[in-house]
Amino acid sequence: MSGIADIAEKVRHGQRLSLEDGLRLYRHDDLLEIGRLADEYNRRLNERNVYFIQNMYINPTNVCEAHCGFCYYRRDPDQEGAYTMSPDKVLEYVKERWTPGIKEFHIVGGHNPTVPFQYYTDVVRALKTAYPDVTIKAYTAAEVEFFHRLSGLSVKEVLQALKDAGLESMPGGGAEILSERYREKLAPDKASVEQWLGVHRIAHQLGIRTHATMLYGLIETLEERLQHMIYIRELQDETGGFLSFIPLAVQPSRKTASLKQRTSADDDLRTIAVSRLMLDNVPHIKAYWINIGPRLTQMAVYFGSSDIHGTLVEERISHAGGALTSQSLTRDELVWLIKGAGRIPVERDTFYRPVRVY
Repeated sequence: MSGIADIAEKVRHGQRLSLEDGLRLYRHDDLLEIGRLADEYNRRLNERNVYFIQNMYINPTNVCEAHCGFCYYRRDPDQEGAYTMSPDKVLEYVKERWTPGIKEFHIVGGHNPTVPFQYYTDVVRALKTAYPDVTIKAYTAAEVEFFHRLSGLSVKEVLQALKDAGLESMPGGGAEILSERYREKLAPDKASVEQWLGVHRIAHQLGIRTHATMLYGLIETLEERLQHMIYIRELQDETGGFLSFIPLAVQPSRKTASLKQRTSADDDLRTIAVSRLMLDNVPHIKAYWINIGPRLTQMAVYFGSSDIHGTLVEERISHAGGALTSQSLTRDELVWLIKGAGRIPVERDTFYRPVRVY
């Protein structure tokens, strides 16, 4: 591995990579060398297993007080297309799309200030009551920080109320890039770096396992991407509460956007590989097929990914931003993707407990 032989030795001897090591990996001209190293490390953790879940995305509202520069999903309360589903409407939505085998409800939405905090707990409670065997993975750290401001409760009180209603895990969204420079420009109304990390710290202390994302491909520097990973790594050292890390390729504003307005395949695979090597203490790196497409997701299992996400049923947020993929995949399609890459498909629950090995 010319040029990164010393980094390879560090990985193989369990030595942690630095930000400077990460920069060298991002700038190294042989993508396949980096992929082989990430694959080697991933196999040490997960052997040949690649995980997926049968899940359903639920977006109870798209009304949002925030004005993020990369979001095409949000609406103002009186804007055309704005909606807020009542808990009963959420149950109707699920019933119409339900398929046997769903193990998780993945719930994210807008920061809607026109409804009380109780609305958000009522949605969780209604779903958990109607589907007690389905895990509720709900609300990003940015949403929780908004709930804290909306309700006047502390972050810990907000999380405890959600947990009491049936929340069992949290998605990783709202992280974008954990850089104040970036957030001031593109997400000025959202949780700060410290607030986002602080919500996850408290969630972990309450026994709520969470995930972490990174939205890449806009104005961030490579140094900011790597510092983002280091923040996650440091919190994982402290709490051990993260289940996975999900690099998210940014989506353009419209489906007809040119190739120049999308991340490259090289960047997508390289970012997955670098994430796997930098985040040595996070069990899984997820390839998000919605954003990078099923075929590139299939390739990602050779670059350090051990998870290709789930069936989703109906994804809205990335598709509002111009995602070209379908809004769902079936269990059989996910199994086919994994087997086609020569790996072992493992259907899982939210906490990576195997449901079925194919």
